[in-house]
Amino acid sequence: MQVKKAVITAAGPAQRTLPLQSFVDRDGVPKAALQIIIEEVLDAGIEEVCVVVHPGDQAAYAAAAGQYGRRLEFAEQREPRGYGHAVWCARAFVGDAPFLLLVGDHLYLSRGEKRCAQQLVEVATAHKCAVSAVQATHESKLPYYGAVGGQLVPGAKGLYVVSQVIEKPTPTEAEQRLVVPGLRAGFYLCFFGMHVLTPTVMRLLDEEVSACAPGERVQLSPALAKLAARERYLAYEVRGRRYDIGVKYGLITTQLALALAGRDRDEVLAGLVELLADDRAARAEQ
Repeated sequence: MQVKKAVITAAGPAQRTLPLQSFVDRDGVPKAALQIIIEEVLDAGIEEVCVVVHPGDQAAYAAAAGQYGRRLEFAEQREPRGYGHAVWCARAFVGDAPFLLLVGDHLYLSRGEKRCAQQLVEVATAHKCAVSAVQATHESKLPYYGAVGGQLVPGAKGLYVVSQVIEKPTPTEAEQRLVVPGLRAGFYLCFFGMHVLTPTVMRLLDEEVSACAPGERVQLSPALAKLAARERYLAYEVRGRRYDIGVKYGLITTQLALALAGRDRDEVLAGLVELLADDRAARAEQ
């Protein structure tokens, strides 16, 4: 299975401007979040990239992509009908090919030499099936993520055969249906915001969209749950961490993470120490 296409979703009302936000990347160069994401997928061997946008946003996204702007294709999500619907809007681009899927409001930092997307693509290629990146996540964060249940693949570290998929489960649902052997108590495998999916997913989303009433929201998790029942579907604990730039303090947390992982780490650490010292002194004077 050769994964050469990637889809980045960025059309949600609360998401549209986030990929346009500027950061200083690990190499010390200012870049839009979108450009950082594109470099992530290109390093994974991707050759074609489609961004799902709100109508009229194409020019802004092409500009934010910098040198990669001319390589992008766009698909429009004309009404906000959910994440699954946004993915479905890229069906003409995907065709009958496997594809890497990312969200436009997350950035990723690897804990190893290979970027997170490259790790995931290599696992999907080796096992010739759909693979979702997951991260062990405390139950207090379950309202924010889809989660999976399954069994560890014998002899493979951090790789699981998916049997259950639930979108934003309650702690009770998770305890009853999503317990995974080997994880700490109170932790579950939640989506990382990155998947390699087979063409079957587009067909399942087509069924979901056809079954919904006009304007009804379509999520991705129900299609992934059906995928687990139809074909081999794995979850992989990527060696890295996701950063959601759309949450409170998400922009500053992500920028700090990029800086501390980059060439200016010592300078940034010195600045943080100075800032903390000034804060401590100011509090002592109060």
